[in-house]
Parts: sequence; structure tokens; C-alpha cells
Amino acid sequence: MSKKVLFVLTSHDELGNTGLKTGFWTEELAAPYYALSDNGVEITLASPKGGLPPIDPKSEDPSFQTDATRRMDNDGVLLNKLKNTHKLTDVKSEDYDAVFYPGGHGPLWDLAEDTISQQLIVDFYSNDKPIAFVCHAPGVLKNVKINGDYLVKGKNVTGFTNTEEEAVQLTEVVPFLVEDMLKKNGGIYSKIEDWGPYAIVDGRLVTGQNPASSEKVAEELLKLI
Repeated sequence: MSKKVLFVLTSHDELGNTGLKTGFWTEELAAPYYALSDNGVEITLASPKGGLPPIDPKSEDPSFQTDATRRMDNDGVLLNKLKNTHKLTDVKSEDYDAVFYPGGHGPLWDLAEDTISQQLIVDFYSNDKPIAFVCHAPGVLKNVKINGDYLVKGKNVTGFTNTEEEAVQLTEVVPFLVEDMLKKNGGIYSKIEDWGPYAIVDGRLVTGQNPASSEKVAEELLKLI
């Protein structure tokens, strides 16, 4: 039986009130998708609104392209899945072995506040199934609690750093800073140098620091399933 992993993408495309667009970061979908699917994992894509989720236009920049994103550009199967993501309300944790959240700035607005997403994470985690987040996606854990305590409390975690956010000049635009939130919620936060690949596993929880960490997160997730 092949393992099944649910990928949850943002439906949010407004970068605060800057008039600019945001969404999910292409590399953070493409690299983990292939790291898992090349190992026989079956992947389903979902988003709050269903249909085609917005891609962060910055992640389309030629300088950010990788083997995985180039492969995605020519992958009819994945592009078709992307056009037709399932609505979050229609997916159930019992149908999957794990859940993975790609980053991009979009999730900080919608998924961080989405009660359906929060419940889904709780369902996976409470049923001993791995949950994985990369870059800005650990931000979706902002309001996730298990038995009244923040899920990240006392856990080793990482996520997009304050200095990485400064480097992309969005410190004042984002609704909250991932690093600050994880610390505030009791997470044991660690990081390496900005833009370096870094992923951390604490039990069933896998987090990655930035886009460069997306493949590492997928590799750790693969070991857990």
C-alpha cells in the first residue's frame, strides 16, 4: 500500500495592503512533492478555497528556479492537481498518513487563522501522524492547541527567521513574525545562518527554516511515514 500525504496550500494572494501579490512559494511545493512522490508516496493537494492556489510571483523569478521547479513546469499531472486542489473542508485526516504545509507568505494570513486547518493539524497529530511545515508554514501553528496548550510548547522548532524577513523587507507587512510567534507560544526555537538548509524533528513534528530547507523537511517526513 503506498503511503498518502496531504499537502495544504494557501488560498491568500494579497501581500498585506502593499497592493502586491503573494501566495505559496513554488520551490516549497515542488521539491517536497518530488522527494516524496519519487519514493512512491501518493500526494493530494488541498487549500482553503479549493481550485488553483495563488503562486507567489517572486518565486517565479529565474534566480529562484531549481531542478524541482523546472520539472514542475513541465509536469502535466502535478499542474493539473494544482488547478484542482481539494477544499480543506472536504479532506479528512483519516485518509492520509501525514500532512505537509509548503510556505510562502500567504499562509500567514489565511491558514494561520483557519479553524479547519487548525483542527486538521490536531487530528493528524493526535492520531500519531507526522505533521510537517517549511519556511513560513510553521506560522500556521500560531493558534493550534492540544489539550489547552500550544502544540509547539516545549517542542524543538524552526521557521523563517526575523533576519530573513528583514532581508526580504516584509517585517512591517506580515501579520506576525514566525520566529517571534514560535518563541512566544513556548517553542524551543533554533536556526542556522540565514538561507541555509535546516530542518528539525521533534517526535511527529517536522519544521524547516526557509525555502532551501524544503527538501530536507520532505526527507525527514519520509522517514517518519
